[in-house]
Amino acid sequence: MTNPLLSDWTTPYGLPPFDAITDDDYPPAVDAALAEARANIAAIADSPEPPTFANTIEAMERAEGTLNRVLGAFYNVAGADSNARREALQRDFAPLLSAYGSEITENKALFARVEAVWQGRDDLDLTDEQARVLMLTRRGFVRSGAQLQGAEAARLREVKSRLSVLGTEFTQNLLADERDWFLPLAEDDLEGLPDFVIATARAAGEEKEAGGPVVTLSRSLIVPFLQFSARRDLRQKAYQAWGARGANGGKTDNRAIAAEILKLRQERASLLGYNSFADYKLETEMAGTPQAVRDLLMQVWEPAKAAAESDARALERMLHAEGFDGPLEPWDWRYYAEKRRKDLHDLDEAELKPYLQLDRMIEAAFACANRLFGLEFTPADGPVYHPDVRLWEVTRKGEHIALFIGDYFARGSKRSGAWCSAMRSQHRLDAEVRPLVVNVCNFAKPEKGKPALLSYDDARTLFHEFGHALHQMLSDVTYESISGTSVARDFVELPSQLFEHWLEVPQVLSEFATHAETGEPMPSALLDKVLGAATYDMGFQTVEYVASALVDLGFHDGPAPADPMQRQEEILQEIGMPRAIRMRHATPHFAHVFAGDGYSSGYYSYMWSEVMDADAFAAFDEAGDPFDPATAKRLEETVLSSGGSVDAADLYTQFRGRLPGVEALLKGRGLDKAA
Repeated sequence: MTNPLLSDWTTPYGLPPFDAITDDDYPPAVDAALAEARANIAAIADSPEPPTFANTIEAMERAEGTLNRVLGAFYNVAGADSNARREALQRDFAPLLSAYGSEITENKALFARVEAVWQGRDDLDLTDEQARVLMLTRRGFVRSGAQLQGAEAARLREVKSRLSVLGTEFTQNLLADERDWFLPLAEDDLEGLPDFVIATARAAGEEKEAGGPVVTLSRSLIVPFLQFSARRDLRQKAYQAWGARGANGGKTDNRAIAAEILKLRQERASLLGYNSFADYKLETEMAGTPQAVRDLLMQVWEPAKAAAESDARALERMLHAEGFDGPLEPWDWRYYAEKRRKDLHDLDEAELKPYLQLDRMIEAAFACANRLFGLEFTPADGPVYHPDVRLWEVTRKGEHIALFIGDYFARGSKRSGAWCSAMRSQHRLDAEVRPLVVNVCNFAKPEKGKPALLSYDDARTLFHEFGHALHQMLSDVTYESISGTSVARDFVELPSQLFEHWLEVPQVLSEFATHAETGEPMPSALLDKVLGAATYDMGFQTVEYVASALVDLGFHDGPAPADPMQRQEEILQEIGMPRAIRMRHATPHFAHVFAGDGYSSGYYSYMWSEVMDADAFAAFDEAGDPFDPATAKRLEETVLSSGGSVDAADLYTQFRGRLPGVEALLKGRGLDKAA
C-alpha cells in the first residue's frame, strides 16, 4: 500500500491527506524522506562540475522538499493533537534529525563547494536576494561547526544530538503535567464566579470525565479562576500547581534536564570559539550582544518595578480590608487587581467578555487585513487533523495567496500557549508555491450550542498570532530558506505585536465587538473604558515578563549554572523582584528557552520587537489613519513581504526611515512616568 505521506497530494490546496494518514505512516515516511535528502546532498557534494550558485546553493534549497513536507505534517499534529504514539515518535525522530543535520554541516566536500561559491561571489553577478541566501548558507555552516576537525567535530555532533533529545523530553514532561493535573470544584466552590468561568470549568470537567466542574492548568481557565474566585485557599492550590509544572519530582521533573541543557549549550559555544552561549546566539540577532539586551531590559525594568510596587501596596490594602493578615501573595494579585480595575475604571472581565466572541474577533482580524492589504478570506474545505480545525482560502483580487488554518480551542492533547507555523512556506524557485499557514491557540471551548467568548487578553493573542500569519502569507521571495518568518528572532515578533494595535482601534471594536446574546455593539461608554484601561496593571505584566527575560539572559551569559533554580533565585534577588509577582515562566516550565534553541538567550525578543512595533504603529498615527493605504503598502513591501532577504535593521529603516528608541515602548505601556 502506498504511504499517503509519500504520494502526490491531490487534496485541496495541497494539504496533507490527514484523513488517510495514520501514526504508523510517519516512521517509514521520515526514513524514506531522509534517504532521499541524503542522496540529494551527496549528489551535490560529489558533483564533478565546478561549484556554482545554481548547482550548489539552489540545489541545496531543493534537496529536502519531501522531508519538509513530511515533517510539516507531523510536527503540526504532534504539537496540536498529541498522543502517546506521537510523543514516542518525537523522541525517536529527534536524534535522527539531529544526526542528519550534523552530517550536512560536517560534510567537508559540501562545505568546500559552498566556500568556493562564497569566495567567488564578486564575480557571480548575483541578485541581492541570492547574495543574502549565499551569506546565510555559509554562515549557517560555520556556526554549526563546519570548520571544526576531529574530536571537536565529533563532540559537537554528540552535544547537538543530546540537546535535541532533551528539548523533546522537556516539552513532553510539561505537557504531561499540564494534562494530568486538575482541581475538582464542588458546587459551593463556584459561588461568585462569573457564568463564563463556570461554563468553562464544567466543559473542562466533561473533557476530564471528572463528574463535575474542574480547574485545569489551561491558561484560558486558570487565569480567570485566579481573577474571580473569592476562595483564597483554592486560588493558592491552583496557583501553586500552575507554578510547579515541570518541578513535581518523578519522571516529569524538568530541573535536571534544564541544568544539562545549559551545560551542553555552554560547551557548544565554547567548541565554536565563543565566550558564552549568549555571545554565540546573539551574534546574528539585531541586538548583537548580551550587553545590548541587558541595557534594553533594565531601561524597562526600573519603571516597571516602580509601577508594580505601587500597585502592590494598593492591592495589599484591599487584602487586609477583607480580614486577611500577612503580605500579598502571588495567588492574590489577579483577584485584587480585577477588583481594583472595577473600582478605577468601572470595568470587569465579566461585563466585557460577552462582546468578545471568537468568531467576531476572527472576522475583525480578517477585516483589518482586508483594509490594510486587500486580503479576502473565504471558508474552505479540506482534510484536517482535528474536528475543531477550520480552513479559509486567502485571496487578493481573485488571486490565491494562501490557505489559513485556525485551531483555536484548548484540549488535553495540545501543548500550552499559542503559535503560528507553516506546513508549507512560500517560495518560487521552480514554481510559485503558496503557503499553508497555521494559527494554534488555547481558548476555552464553550458548551455545545454556546458561542466561544474571549477575554481581552485572548483577543490580543488572536491578533498577535494572526500578525505572524500575515508575515507568512504575504511573503514574496524566491528561496524557501528566507521565506516568511525566517528572520532574526528579535525581529520576528514585530509583525505580530504590531498587528495587536489594530485590536485597539476604536472603529474595529465598535464594529466587531457585539454582544453574544443581543447582537448589540459594544456601548461607546464601555468601549471608552476598555481603551482607557489598556495599560492597567502594566507594571505586573512587564515585571513578570522582564524578569523571565533577565533570567534567560543570565543563564546563558557566562558559565552554565550547576543549579539553575539557585541561579534563578539569585538573579531575581539581584534585580529586586517584587515579592508578590513570579516570573511569567519559571525555569522548569520555561518552554520558550528549554524546549529548543529558538528563544534561548532570546526571550527578550518580544520587548526588542515592541520597541519597533510601538514606533511602527506611530507611522499610521502620523498619517492620520490607522488604515492609511500608503503606509500599509510600505509596511508590506518592506517588513511583511521580504522574509529574511534583507537584514532586519535595514528592513525597518526602509519602512520607517530610522531605528527607534525605547521611549515609544514606555509610553505605550504607560510606564513613561513611573520611574
